[in-house]
Parts: sequence; C-alpha cells; structure tokens
Amino acid sequence: MRVLRRALGTLLALGLAVSCTPARGDDSKGGGPRPAALGPYEWLLPAPASVRAEGPGYLFGAGTVVRTGRHAPEEVRQVGELLAEQLRGPSGLPLPVVDGQDGDGIRLLLDEGAGDLGAEGYRLRTDASGVTLTARTPAGLFHAGQTLRQLLPVRGTGSVPGGTVTDTPRFAYRGAMIDVARHFFPVEQVKRYVDQLAQYKINTLHLHLTDDQGWRLVIDSWPRLAEHGGGSEVGGGPGGHWTKEEYRELVAYAAERYVDVVPEIDMPGHVNAAQASYAELNCDGKVRDRYTGIKVGFSSLCVGKERTYEFLDEVLGELAELTPGKYLHIGGDEAHSTPAADYAAFMDRAQQIVARHGKTVVAWHQLANARPAPGAVLQYWGHDGTGAAEKAAVVAAGKSGHPVILSPADRAYLDMKYDKATKPGLAWAGYVPVRRSYSWDPGSYLTGLPESAVLGVEAPLWTETIATRGDWELMAFPRVLGLAELGWSPATALGWESYRARLAAQGPRLDAQDTTYFRAPEVPWGQ
Repeated sequence: MRVLRRALGTLLALGLAVSCTPARGDDSKGGGPRPAALGPYEWLLPAPASVRAEGPGYLFGAGTVVRTGRHAPEEVRQVGELLAEQLRGPSGLPLPVVDGQDGDGIRLLLDEGAGDLGAEGYRLRTDASGVTLTARTPAGLFHAGQTLRQLLPVRGTGSVPGGTVTDTPRFAYRGAMIDVARHFFPVEQVKRYVDQLAQYKINTLHLHLTDDQGWRLVIDSWPRLAEHGGGSEVGGGPGGHWTKEEYRELVAYAAERYVDVVPEIDMPGHVNAAQASYAELNCDGKVRDRYTGIKVGFSSLCVGKERTYEFLDEVLGELAELTPGKYLHIGGDEAHSTPAADYAAFMDRAQQIVARHGKTVVAWHQLANARPAPGAVLQYWGHDGTGAAEKAAVVAAGKSGHPVILSPADRAYLDMKYDKATKPGLAWAGYVPVRRSYSWDPGSYLTGLPESAVLGVEAPLWTETIATRGDWELMAFPRVLGLAELGWSPATALGWESYRARLAAQGPRLDAQDTTYFRAPEVPWGQ
C-alpha cells in the first residue's frame, strides 16, 4: 500500500492527471473490491461528489496566509478567521488572515453566481500558488475549509495535493441529536460535539431538552421547570439546567460553524419532569414525584385542560424567541398514556401554537397517525421490526408533502450497543456495529417513499446509560461519521469497502483531537 501511494505521489508531483473519483463499493451488503491504492483526495470523508487530482500541489508552510478578499462580506472574514484558527493548532503556523485575493496562500472566494454549487456546495482548487475555496454562500466556504483540513497532515505542515474538488450535499438536513434530559451535560461538552460534527459537514444539532427525568432549560414564565424539574436525572444524580444565556451562547457557537440548532420539548408524553414541577399540568391537580428510572410511556399532559395550552404557548414562545432556526421539535413519541383521539387533538393544538410563533413543526413519526399540519416534518425512528402499517403511514405522509428525516433505530441510534461486549448503551433495536450503521441508502430505505421526500438523516444519542464524555464519544464515534457520509455524499460514492478504508484514515485525526472512539474490528485501523 505504501509503495503504491508513493507511486501516486510521484505522478502528482510530475503534474500528471490522476482520476480520483471515489470508488463505489456494492450496495448494503458491503462487498466489492478494495481500491488497490487511494490517492490523497480519496481519503476524504464524506466522499466528495467529484474530484480530479492533477498538477503540482501547494506547500503549506511558514509563509501561508488566509486571504478573504478586499471587499468580502464580514461573514466571509469570519469564516477565514475560524479556518485559520482550526489550522493553527495542528500546524503551529501563524496563518494571518488578510484582505485581497492577489498572492499565494489560501484564498476564500464568494461567488454568488456559482449556482451549480447550491446553498452549501463548494469548489476547492489547488495548484502551486495556493488553494482557492469558492462557494456561492459562506456556508459553502466553511465546508470547503473542512475538506482542506483533511488534505493537510494531522500535525505539522506539508503539501496540499494538486487538483479540484467540486462538491455539493445529497440531502439538505444532516443531523445529530443529543439527549441532555436523561443525563445532564454542560454547554461546553455540547460545543465540543458541535466542533466534532461540523468538520464532517453535519449541519444540524437536535437538542432533546426535556423528558421524564429532567427539564434542562430555564423558562422565565414557568421557573420551577428548571429549578425543580431540572434537579434530577437517571440514577438519581443532581441533574442540572442551562440558563437562557448559555443556550444563546451554544446557538451562536453552532451558527458560526453553520450548524442549526433544533430544540425539542417532548409532548404530550415524556413530561414527568414538568408534572413534578407544576401540579396544574396534571388532570388530578396533584404534583408528581421526580423520576430517575428509564421506563417510558407512563406520563401525559392533561389534554382537556386549557391551562395545558397556555403552558405550551408560553414555553414554546420563549423557546422560539431564543432559537433563530426554522424548526421546533415537539416530540410526540411513545405517548402510551394518551388515548389516540386525545393525542390527535393535542397535537392539533400544539402544531397551531408552533405556527403562531413562526416556526415549522418537527415531530417523531407517530404524528403521521394523527393530523400533521401542512409542511410538518416527520422524524422516522422505526426499525426492521416496525409494522407495515406504521411504515405505510409515514410513506403516505411523505408522499403528501411532509418531509421525512430518517433515524432508523437499528442503523442510526448511537446509543445502541455495537455488540454484546459494549458496556454503555441499550440493545432493544439490536446490536448496531459500524458496518450496519453505514450500510443502508436513505434514498431507498422506506419502500415507496421517494427520495425527494427525504429531508435528510439524523443520528440520535439517547443518554439513559450515557453519563460521561468518554461514553458519549465512544458510542457516537465512529458511527456518526458514517451517517455524515450518508447525508452528504452521492449514492454512487457509497460502498462499505471504500468507506472502511477512508474511515480508518480518520483514526489519527480522532486520536489527535482526543476523541474517544470504538475501534471496530471490521475497520482496518492503523493499516
């Protein structure tokens, strides 16, 4: 392998063109030959849409500067500053950010006429004079910068190979979810996750903020939600909550990395923390004890009380004011204690409230069995054992205009154990090894659902058994990287044999970033 890579490097140095279009493996079975040799661009993850390696590369060294253009918008300057900061750490270089495009270095070019690149696409072109990152939007420039990071050594300096990457995402929504309700985590840990996700072009962070075990965000109009409802977690720990300022800080931090935050207030079930905080939310008017177990489906807001909807209006109103993104997630899953007719009536009112606050509803796919509001997004979390009727309801909703986010539990749930030896995690959807989590196609996953109805994919991490950063990262990595590729890369670039080699190449990067990850035996780490 090393001899072949050296030979490829010689060809590049001589200025000879080498095609580096990602090799396609087979379908979900993951067969197909492993490429005889991988060029520098073929190590990229997610696999880019189009690559051509040719000509001399650019020596990234002491004289390198980041150029943002003389009259570039301030947002482009901010992208350049962040990229320089990300590159300084591994390289040790000063990397000043300067105005103007003339001269060698890393050049950021905003081209609003580059319609072929869409809202997030980019073009990265390297020759002996430097690397030019071109995009129609600042988000595209940011993604180009993350690709550049992978083309440089994990530590130190080196050469960026000559060539051109032209890249656009397959799906608009590429998400990950973290549950801070079952176990509480501080904002700084979530920021770290944002950085880990954004470098692989994940653009959405779904925050599960409330559940039976805890309420994690201050709501001024209902202060006991955080003060009392936030004071518990699974296993009886102290819990905790975020202030509004902490939440705003997280949202702004994510936005600088082109990650939208989608907050979730789960309802009408998963609400014991709220019921423990306010007796008036219960039909019998009696306050509930706080809950520290992991059972689901036992709690429900009082559908018949008008006070319930005043509560929703005030809570969702404050959350909408804090959240600049377009979506509010209202849960809707596992409402086993809410009769079907009451569930439908409740979700009607809840969706109206979300709309009144200027947001678009996202809900778990059980909403398909009620009355989804126009444009409501459904998040599917079923698995191979999910009944045909339940899947059919989601397909019908998708065909009628409701975008679908795919989070199949036996593929995308990051809290499912890799195997029986995995210490944290659950296994109710089965074991989910790295190969299984990657080997499915979102565009054809639900029979009958057209790819045009798929908004994207999301990898949720539920925290019933996750209480430390180490366990969080062990369960998320490397599987979340596969979900990132499924959301970004074209279908023709997907294939297990190619992916496992590229995933193995990320090992040194994860190590350098002090990320805990599962060394899956089916991945050739260190080879």
